[in-house]
Amino acid sequence: MQPSRGGGEIMASTLLLIAIFLLLQSPATNATLDPTDFLALQSIRKSLSDLPGSDFFSHWDFTGDPCSFPGIFCSGNHVVSLGLGDPRAGNPGLTGRLDAALGSLSALSELTLVPGRVFGRIPNSISLCSSLRFLALSGNYLSGPIPSSLGSLPRLHTIDLSFNILSGEIPPSISALPALSNLVLCHNHLSGKIPPFPLDSPLLRLDVKNNNLSGEIPPLPLSLRYFAASSNRLSGTIDGILPRLAGLAYLDLSMNHLSGSIPGTLFNLPLSSLRLQRNQFSGEVGPPAEVRIPEVDLSYNRLSGSVSPLLAAVGRLYLNNNRFTGDVPSRFAERLEAAGMEVLYLQHNFLSGMELSPAAEIPVTTSLCLQYNCMVPPVDAPCPLKAGTQKTRPADQCPEWRG
Repeated sequence: MQPSRGGGEIMASTLLLIAIFLLLQSPATNATLDPTDFLALQSIRKSLSDLPGSDFFSHWDFTGDPCSFPGIFCSGNHVVSLGLGDPRAGNPGLTGRLDAALGSLSALSELTLVPGRVFGRIPNSISLCSSLRFLALSGNYLSGPIPSSLGSLPRLHTIDLSFNILSGEIPPSISALPALSNLVLCHNHLSGKIPPFPLDSPLLRLDVKNNNLSGEIPPLPLSLRYFAASSNRLSGTIDGILPRLAGLAYLDLSMNHLSGSIPGTLFNLPLSSLRLQRNQFSGEVGPPAEVRIPEVDLSYNRLSGSVSPLLAAVGRLYLNNNRFTGDVPSRFAERLEAAGMEVLYLQHNFLSGMELSPAAEIPVTTSLCLQYNCMVPPVDAPCPLKAGTQKTRPADQCPEWRG
């Protein structure tokens, strides 16, 4: 006679049989994903849904292998890349909230969210993803502050939180990230100052335009190639910071409250675009050598003195709405007639003449505006509507006007 087994042994045996049965009924690949990652993905799925017209989550069937789901890439038994939403053009994206379970994906190195209507705060738990290198959550309705805990991710090289409604200050911990090369925070409601960056930071791109940032421009890393901070409330001067950035290729500081002079050495930088319009810059503009920057916009400032002939090689030049005086250098007329300039806007200054024959043929591809100066425009060229209809300044504003 076999000895009878106790109730505990029977229960353990039954549970073991149930577990074996479930394992046999499930796809073998399910067993390869770490259970913590599996549960995290389920929580993430519950917190988000497709907007009308999107079917991204229709392929997330948890009876199958999550590593085969759209937007998920696994290595070993862990999720290493998570792209939430269909990135193809025209897809409406997702709605809902980002779940704190994101922090449970311990091997995650890349997290992206397509533009949509995801709202709420960025979970602090993302800082638990110690391997995270790429974070892009742009084009949604994320609100609240940028988690300062992101500054604890030593491998993070790209942060793109643009086109949301984030508020508060930019955490200094983020500017100190040792691997950070791209920081894109434009089109939010951020306030306070731009934090300083270590001079040896690997930062290449800093985009903070269209926010409510104030104060002076801080020290910036020498590695910087792209700097956009337009449409803020920045103040102070630029002569102590920007000329040192020898590799800068793009600069947009337009629509701020910056003042002082524009350093001539700034025109030596390998820029594709220099945009300083709608500030309070004053004084003369004196580049040390011929300027080869394709686009220079210095309009709507308080710049004075003569127009430098060294600016004639610029392809699109906006000097309008300043206080420039004297004759326009003949080099500009030569460049215009040779189709060497696409745009030359000099309207709303105090310029007294330009050596351009009335019979000169301005190429149809060139936009020229000279009206509202202390001269009769030598050619009848169409100006933008915002230049107004007056061709010349009133005589009492032009005491030396030759008529």
